Amino acid sequence: MALSLTVNGEKRTLEVDGDTPLLWVIRDELGLKGTKFGCGAGLCGACTVHLDGQPVRSCSTPVDLVSGRSVTTIEGLASGDELHPLQKAWVEHGVPQCGYCQSGQIMTAANLLEHNPAANRDDIVAALSGNLCRCGTYSKIIAAVESVASQDPVDREGA
Repeated sequence: MALSLTVNGEKRTLEVDGDTPLLWVIRDELGLKGTKFGCGAGLCGACTVHLDGQPVRSCSTPVDLVSGRSVTTIEGLASGDELHPLQKAWVEHGVPQCGYCQSGQIMTAANLLEHNPAANRDDIVAALSGNLCRCGTYSKIIAAVESVASQDPVDREGA
């Protein structure tokens, strides 16, 4: 089936089976490797992307449901060469380890902060509760998100 969608601001037209999971279209057809495969059942959060601004599990979202819609992947959070404030915080707080969960954690946190810029620790923990981390770096993940949530929104936009 011919599929048209916008990925990270770029309109794309692809020829794929409608029941193909969005994750495989992102990774295999578009070559964007930041979105990770974890469980394949939408339970771990590693494959989280934004669909029309809302977080979805791309491993369990059939591509026929995204036709004509807008998808943002972890690669789309950065503004050119300027990392998103959460991506910067990830580095500053030493979160990166195996890489399995990071893009999903960041995409979930970005959605939280977009809707609740002054999120507190409880908000952050609740929002990220569906994202699993194999390395157990939850305290670093929460600290990184808290550091961005504590920033003045004007500073966050300019970061």
